[in-house]
Amino acid sequence: MRWTLLFLLTLATGCGGSDEVVIGSKNFTEQIILGEILAQQIERKTGLEVDRRFNLGGTFICDVALRLGDIDAYVEYTGTAFTAILKQEPVSDPQRVYLHVKEDYQKRDLEWLEPLGFNNTFAIMIRADEARKLGVKSLSEAVSFAPEWVAGFGYEFMERKDGFKGLARTYGLSFADTKVMELGLMYRALAAGSVDLIAGNSTEGLVAALDLFILEDDLKYFPPYYAAPVVRSETLRQHPELLAALLALKQVISEKQMRIMNYQVDGERKLVKQVVAGFLATIDSSGGPLPASDSTK
Repeated sequence: MRWTLLFLLTLATGCGGSDEVVIGSKNFTEQIILGEILAQQIERKTGLEVDRRFNLGGTFICDVALRLGDIDAYVEYTGTAFTAILKQEPVSDPQRVYLHVKEDYQKRDLEWLEPLGFNNTFAIMIRADEARKLGVKSLSEAVSFAPEWVAGFGYEFMERKDGFKGLARTYGLSFADTKVMELGLMYRALAAGSVDLIAGNSTEGLVAALDLFILEDDLKYFPPYYAAPVVRSETLRQHPELLAALLALKQVISEKQMRIMNYQVDGERKLVKQVVAGFLATIDSSGGPLPASDSTK
Protein backbone atom coordinates (compact mmCIF):
# COMPACT_ATOMS: atom_id res chain seq x y z
CA MET A 1 0.00 0.00 0.00
CA ARG A 2 2.98 2.31 0.53
CA TRP A 3 3.53 2.81 -3.19
CA THR A 4 -0.16 3.59 -3.63
CA LEU A 5 -0.02 6.39 -1.05
CA LEU A 6 3.16 7.80 -2.57
CA PHE A 7 1.50 7.76 -5.98
CA LEU A 8 -1.52 9.60 -4.64
CA LEU A 9 0.61 12.23 -2.95
CA THR A 10 2.21 13.03 -6.30
CA LEU A 11 -1.20 12.93 -7.98
CA ALA A 12 -2.90 15.78 -6.17
CA THR A 13 -2.83 18.21 -3.29
CA GLY A 14 -6.48 17.52 -2.48
CA CYS A 15 -9.86 18.03 -4.09
CA GLY A 16 -10.74 21.16 -5.99
CA GLY A 17 -12.32 24.36 -4.78
CA SER A 18 -15.85 24.81 -3.49
CA ASP A 19 -17.31 25.04 -7.02
CA GLU A 20 -15.22 22.20 -8.46
CA VAL A 21 -15.80 18.45 -8.39
CA VAL A 22 -12.99 15.96 -8.99
CA ILE A 23 -13.88 12.86 -11.03
CA GLY A 24 -11.46 9.95 -11.25
CA SER A 25 -11.20 6.73 -13.25
CA LYS A 26 -9.18 3.56 -13.50
CA ASN A 27 -6.67 3.00 -16.25
CA PHE A 28 -8.62 1.43 -19.10
CA THR A 29 -10.87 2.76 -21.86
CA GLU A 30 -14.26 1.92 -20.38
CA GLN A 31 -13.39 3.62 -17.11
CA ILE A 32 -12.22 6.77 -18.86
CA ILE A 33 -15.47 6.84 -20.85
CA LEU A 34 -17.52 6.40 -17.68
CA GLY A 35 -15.53 9.11 -15.90
CA GLU A 36 -16.20 11.44 -18.81
CA ILE A 37 -19.93 10.61 -18.69
CA LEU A 38 -20.02 11.67 -15.04
CA ALA A 39 -17.99 14.78 -15.80
CA GLN A 40 -20.12 15.98 -18.74
CA GLN A 41 -23.36 15.17 -16.91
CA ILE A 42 -22.24 17.26 -13.94
CA GLU A 43 -21.11 20.15 -16.11
CA ARG A 44 -24.26 20.32 -18.19
CA LYS A 45 -26.76 19.73 -15.35
CA THR A 46 -25.22 21.63 -12.42
CA GLY A 47 -22.85 24.27 -13.79
CA LEU A 48 -20.09 23.03 -11.49
CA GLU A 49 -16.55 22.82 -12.82
CA VAL A 50 -15.05 19.35 -13.12
CA ASP A 51 -11.43 18.40 -12.61
CA ARG A 52 -10.82 15.19 -14.57
CA ARG A 53 -8.24 12.87 -13.00
CA PHE A 54 -8.56 9.87 -15.24
CA ASN A 55 -6.29 6.88 -15.82
CA LEU A 56 -5.22 6.82 -12.17
CA GLY A 57 -4.49 3.10 -11.99
CA GLY A 58 -6.31 0.03 -10.73
CA THR A 59 -9.13 -0.51 -8.27
CA PHE A 60 -7.12 0.00 -5.10
CA ILE A 61 -5.59 3.30 -6.20
CA CYS A 62 -9.01 4.74 -7.05
CA ASP A 63 -10.48 3.44 -3.81
CA VAL A 64 -7.73 5.04 -1.71
CA ALA A 65 -8.00 8.29 -3.69
CA LEU A 66 -11.74 8.42 -2.95
CA ARG A 67 -11.32 7.68 0.75
CA LEU A 68 -8.53 10.25 1.14
CA GLY A 69 -10.55 12.92 -0.67
CA ASP A 70 -8.20 13.24 -3.65
CA ILE A 71 -11.21 12.55 -5.88
CA ASP A 72 -14.92 13.12 -5.22
CA ALA A 73 -16.35 10.29 -7.32
CA TYR A 74 -15.61 7.52 -9.79
CA VAL A 75 -17.46 4.56 -11.28
CA GLU A 76 -16.94 1.20 -9.57
CA TYR A 77 -18.34 -2.28 -10.19
CA THR A 78 -20.42 -4.05 -7.53
CA GLY A 79 -18.59 -7.37 -7.69
CA THR A 80 -15.21 -5.65 -7.59
CA ALA A 81 -16.12 -3.71 -4.46
CA PHE A 82 -17.67 -6.79 -2.85
CA THR A 83 -14.72 -9.13 -3.38
CA ALA A 84 -11.60 -7.01 -3.94
CA ILE A 85 -12.25 -4.10 -1.56
CA LEU A 86 -14.55 -5.60 1.08
CA LYS A 87 -12.89 -9.05 0.90
CA GLN A 88 -16.15 -11.00 0.68
CA GLU A 89 -16.45 -14.42 -0.94
CA PRO A 90 -18.04 -14.19 -4.42
CA VAL A 91 -21.84 -14.62 -4.60
CA SER A 92 -24.09 -14.56 -7.65
CA ASP A 93 -27.13 -12.56 -6.39
CA PRO A 94 -26.90 -9.03 -7.90
CA GLN A 95 -29.24 -7.39 -5.37
CA ARG A 96 -27.52 -8.97 -2.39
CA VAL A 97 -24.12 -7.78 -3.64
CA TYR A 98 -25.36 -4.25 -4.34
CA LEU A 99 -27.09 -3.82 -0.97
CA HIS A 100 -24.11 -5.20 0.96
CA VAL A 101 -21.72 -2.85 -0.84
CA LYS A 102 -24.03 0.15 -0.45
CA GLU A 103 -24.51 -0.39 3.28
CA ASP A 104 -20.84 -1.04 3.99
CA TYR A 105 -19.68 2.04 2.06
CA GLN A 106 -22.20 4.26 3.87
CA LYS A 107 -20.42 3.44 7.12
CA ARG A 108 -17.31 4.96 5.53
CA ASP A 109 -19.11 8.13 4.41
CA LEU A 110 -19.25 6.99 0.78
CA GLU A 111 -22.43 6.69 -1.27
CA TRP A 112 -23.19 4.08 -3.93
CA LEU A 113 -25.71 5.60 -6.33
CA GLU A 114 -28.03 3.73 -8.69
CA PRO A 115 -26.37 1.40 -11.25
CA LEU A 116 -25.79 2.76 -14.74
CA GLY A 117 -27.46 -0.30 -16.28
CA PHE A 118 -24.84 -2.79 -17.48
CA ASN A 119 -23.00 -5.73 -15.99
CA ASN A 120 -19.32 -5.84 -17.00
CA THR A 121 -18.30 -9.25 -15.79
CA PHE A 122 -14.92 -10.88 -16.26
CA ALA A 123 -14.91 -12.71 -19.58
CA ILE A 124 -12.56 -15.60 -20.28
CA MET A 125 -11.66 -15.41 -23.97
CA ILE A 126 -9.85 -17.41 -26.61
CA ARG A 127 -9.46 -16.79 -30.33
CA ALA A 128 -12.66 -17.48 -32.23
CA ASP A 129 -10.89 -19.65 -34.82
CA GLU A 130 -9.49 -21.78 -31.99
CA ALA A 131 -12.95 -22.12 -30.44
CA ARG A 132 -14.37 -23.24 -33.78
CA LYS A 133 -11.50 -25.68 -34.42
CA LEU A 134 -11.76 -27.28 -30.97
CA GLY A 135 -15.56 -27.06 -30.76
CA VAL A 136 -15.53 -25.42 -27.32
CA LYS A 137 -18.09 -22.92 -26.07
CA SER A 138 -17.74 -23.08 -22.29
CA LEU A 139 -14.99 -22.96 -19.70
CA SER A 140 -15.69 -26.54 -18.69
CA GLU A 141 -15.17 -27.67 -22.28
CA ALA A 142 -11.87 -25.75 -22.47
CA VAL A 143 -10.33 -27.37 -19.38
CA SER A 144 -8.80 -30.33 -21.24
CA PHE A 145 -7.01 -28.02 -23.72
CA ALA A 146 -5.76 -25.48 -21.17
CA PRO A 147 -2.55 -27.34 -20.15
CA GLU A 148 -1.19 -26.60 -23.64
CA TRP A 149 -2.10 -22.89 -23.52
CA VAL A 150 -0.38 -19.74 -22.32
CA ALA A 151 -2.76 -17.57 -20.30
CA GLY A 152 -2.62 -13.77 -19.94
CA PHE A 153 -4.12 -12.15 -16.83
CA GLY A 154 -4.02 -8.70 -15.25
CA TYR A 155 -2.30 -8.20 -11.90
CA GLU A 156 -5.60 -7.59 -10.11
CA PHE A 157 -7.12 -10.76 -11.54
CA MET A 158 -4.21 -12.77 -10.19
CA GLU A 159 -4.67 -11.32 -6.68
CA ARG A 160 -8.42 -10.92 -6.20
CA LYS A 161 -10.77 -13.34 -4.43
CA ASP A 162 -12.91 -13.42 -7.56
CA GLY A 163 -9.83 -13.91 -9.74
CA PHE A 164 -7.51 -16.61 -10.98
CA LYS A 165 -7.07 -18.81 -7.91
CA GLY A 166 -10.79 -19.28 -7.39
CA LEU A 167 -11.41 -19.73 -11.11
CA ALA A 168 -8.70 -22.37 -11.38
CA ARG A 169 -10.01 -24.18 -8.32
CA THR A 170 -13.64 -24.09 -9.50
CA TYR A 171 -12.90 -25.43 -12.99
CA GLY A 172 -9.70 -27.44 -12.32
CA LEU A 173 -7.76 -25.21 -14.73
CA SER A 174 -3.99 -25.38 -15.32
CA PHE A 175 -1.87 -23.76 -18.03
CA ALA A 176 1.51 -24.30 -19.66
CA ASP A 177 2.42 -20.76 -18.59
CA THR A 178 0.73 -17.71 -17.11
CA LYS A 179 1.73 -14.14 -17.98
CA VAL A 180 0.79 -11.04 -16.00
CA MET A 181 -0.16 -8.32 -18.49
CA GLU A 182 -1.69 -4.86 -18.74
CA LEU A 183 -5.42 -5.17 -19.34
CA GLY A 184 -5.34 -2.93 -22.42
CA LEU A 185 -2.67 -5.08 -24.10
CA MET A 186 -4.22 -8.50 -23.56
CA TYR A 187 -6.80 -8.43 -26.36
CA ARG A 188 -4.32 -7.75 -29.14
CA ALA A 189 -1.83 -10.18 -27.57
CA LEU A 190 -4.51 -12.88 -27.75
CA ALA A 191 -5.40 -12.02 -31.34
CA ALA A 192 -1.70 -12.08 -32.29
CA GLY A 193 -1.15 -15.48 -30.69
CA SER A 194 1.21 -14.29 -27.94
CA VAL A 195 -1.19 -15.86 -25.42
CA ASP A 196 -4.01 -18.34 -25.89
CA LEU A 197 -6.51 -17.33 -23.20
CA ILE A 198 -7.18 -14.11 -21.29
CA ALA A 199 -9.49 -12.72 -18.61
CA GLY A 200 -10.95 -9.58 -20.16
CA ASN A 201 -14.16 -7.57 -19.83
CA SER A 202 -17.52 -8.66 -21.25
CA THR A 203 -18.16 -5.12 -22.56
CA GLU A 204 -14.85 -4.89 -24.41
CA GLY A 205 -15.42 -3.33 -27.84
CA LEU A 206 -12.54 -5.16 -29.55
CA VAL A 207 -13.97 -8.66 -29.05
CA ALA A 208 -15.78 -8.75 -32.38
CA ALA A 209 -13.20 -6.64 -34.21
CA LEU A 210 -10.35 -9.00 -33.23
CA ASP A 211 -12.45 -12.17 -33.72
CA LEU A 212 -12.26 -13.26 -30.09
CA PHE A 213 -14.65 -15.66 -28.38
CA ILE A 214 -16.03 -15.42 -24.84
CA LEU A 215 -16.25 -18.80 -23.12
CA GLU A 216 -19.42 -19.35 -21.13
CA ASP A 217 -18.93 -19.30 -17.36
CA ASP A 218 -21.12 -22.41 -17.12
CA LEU A 219 -20.39 -23.01 -13.41
CA LYS A 220 -21.39 -19.40 -12.60
CA TYR A 221 -18.13 -18.58 -10.86
CA PHE A 222 -18.07 -14.81 -11.40
CA PRO A 223 -20.27 -12.50 -9.30
CA PRO A 224 -22.26 -9.61 -10.87
CA TYR A 225 -20.31 -6.46 -11.73
CA TYR A 226 -22.86 -3.69 -12.21
CA ALA A 227 -21.27 -0.27 -12.76
CA ALA A 228 -22.41 2.58 -10.50
CA PRO A 229 -21.08 6.00 -9.41
CA VAL A 230 -19.49 6.05 -5.95
CA VAL A 231 -19.42 9.54 -4.39
CA ARG A 232 -18.08 10.99 -1.16
CA SER A 233 -20.97 11.80 1.19
CA GLU A 234 -19.27 15.08 2.10
CA THR A 235 -19.26 16.08 -1.56
CA LEU A 236 -23.00 15.42 -1.84
CA ARG A 237 -23.59 17.54 1.26
CA GLN A 238 -21.55 20.39 -0.20
CA HIS A 239 -23.20 20.10 -3.63
CA PRO A 240 -26.70 18.60 -3.22
CA GLU A 241 -27.43 19.36 -6.88
CA LEU A 242 -25.03 16.55 -7.80
CA LEU A 243 -27.43 13.87 -6.61
CA ALA A 244 -30.19 14.60 -9.11
CA ALA A 245 -27.69 14.98 -11.96
CA LEU A 246 -26.06 11.60 -11.27
CA LEU A 247 -29.30 9.78 -10.50
CA ALA A 248 -30.50 10.81 -13.96
CA LEU A 249 -27.90 8.34 -15.29
CA LYS A 250 -29.72 5.39 -13.69
CA GLN A 251 -30.07 2.48 -16.14
CA VAL A 252 -29.04 4.55 -19.17
CA ILE A 253 -26.24 2.29 -20.50
CA SER A 254 -26.91 -1.17 -21.90
CA GLU A 255 -24.12 -3.71 -22.28
CA LYS A 256 -24.40 -3.36 -26.05
CA GLN A 257 -24.13 0.44 -25.84
CA MET A 258 -21.07 0.18 -23.60
CA ARG A 259 -19.39 -2.12 -26.11
CA ILE A 260 -20.20 0.35 -28.89
CA MET A 261 -18.63 3.25 -27.00
CA ASN A 262 -15.56 1.19 -26.12
CA TYR A 263 -15.13 0.26 -29.78
CA GLN A 264 -15.61 3.83 -30.95
CA VAL A 265 -12.62 4.81 -28.82
CA ASP A 266 -10.38 1.74 -29.20
CA GLY A 267 -11.34 0.60 -32.69
CA GLU A 268 -12.36 3.81 -34.49
CA ARG A 269 -9.95 6.06 -32.53
CA LYS A 270 -12.58 8.65 -31.72
CA LEU A 271 -12.01 11.10 -28.88
CA VAL A 272 -13.59 10.10 -25.57
CA LYS A 273 -15.21 13.53 -25.16
CA GLN A 274 -16.76 13.24 -28.63
CA VAL A 275 -18.11 9.73 -27.99
CA VAL A 276 -19.60 10.73 -24.63
CA ALA A 277 -21.18 13.90 -25.98
CA GLY A 278 -22.85 11.85 -28.71
CA PHE A 279 -24.11 9.28 -26.21
CA LEU A 280 -25.57 11.88 -23.85
CA ALA A 281 -27.26 13.56 -26.82
CA THR A 282 -29.03 10.27 -27.62
CA ILE A 283 -30.35 10.13 -24.05
CA ASP A 284 -31.67 13.66 -24.35
CA SER A 285 -33.33 12.98 -27.69
CA SER A 286 -34.86 9.68 -26.58
CA GLY A 287 -36.35 11.29 -23.50
CA GLY A 288 -35.24 8.55 -21.12
CA PRO A 289 -33.00 5.59 -20.35
CA LEU A 290 -31.83 3.14 -22.96
CA PRO A 291 -32.54 -0.60 -22.59
CA ALA A 292 -30.41 -1.85 -19.69
CA SER A 293 -29.89 -5.43 -20.85
CA ASP A 294 -28.54 -7.06 -23.98
CA SER A 295 -29.45 -10.60 -24.82
CA THR A 296 -26.73 -10.76 -27.49
CA LYS A 297 -23.91 -10.58 -24.90
